[in-house]
Amino acid sequence: MKTGFSRTVRFFSRPDRIKGIVAFFGGITLVMFRWPVFGMILQLYGIIYLFGQFFPIAAQSMQDTPVIGNILKMPAVENFFASFGGGGSSGRRAPV
Repeated sequence: MKTGFSRTVRFFSRPDRIKGIVAFFGGITLVMFRWPVFGMILQLYGIIYLFGQFFPIAAQSMQDTPVIGNILKMPAVENFFASFGGGGSSGRRAPV
């Protein structure tokens, strides 16, 4: 899958994602200013905020793999990934 420059700019310029964008790039800034632990925590929050809708989609597509699929089909793991994207609606699209 290729994501071009225009789609990348469109993804990172949406107003509803500004909180995740600021957190992610703020984390990069903290790492550069020698605050690595806080910076990586802030980056992790930004990644989860930006790509949280994609985690349930990725988990669902990996459920058919031999080893990981059995783990992802466990109810606790399914509920964990479903909490990111707002439930188990099947008509979701990837965030890009």
